[in-house]
Amino acid sequence: MHPYVEVAKRAVERYVKYKKMLDTPKELPSDMQRSAGVFVCLKKHGELRGCIGTFLPCEENIYKEIVRNAIAAAKKDPRFYPVQEDELDEITYSVDVLSEPEKIGDISELDPKKYGVIVVKGYRKGLLLPDLEGVDTVEEQLRIAKMKAGIDPAEEDVEIYRFTVERYK
Repeated sequence: MHPYVEVAKRAVERYVKYKKMLDTPKELPSDMQRSAGVFVCLKKHGELRGCIGTFLPCEENIYKEIVRNAIAAAKKDPRFYPVQEDELDEITYSVDVLSEPEKIGDISELDPKKYGVIVVKGYRKGLLLPDLEGVDTVEEQLRIAKMKAGIDPAEEDVEIYRFTVERYK
């Protein structure tokens, strides 16, 4: 198990069992000292059980970002009821570390297998990670991201950003 995934798993287990945050070690590995947006996704029997993240960093380092988003995925994803202690052995984790988003000028610059997307219209923002099962076209990727943002899928006047992820399982 990758160290990022181990942090997510330990954070969720500690919070679900004891309602305590995972402490940050005094000596963090150098790769966990950098800051980046992070998504943590939980699955149970191959089905999504929670997924929360940040496309820009909210914490001072990746370690804290993973802890924060892992707990949010387990307890605060509005699509699911909170993870319970008796489920912990059945949950698998993935951690996506996001590159900085870059604004694109044309949808020809997108590829749903390679890039995630962020759509923005006013204060509304929708994000969809790359390489998701069942999302095979740019049009489908943008439609889902717009729906997540509460933007009419037919709306064409939106800002579009792309990003890549380093995915750890």
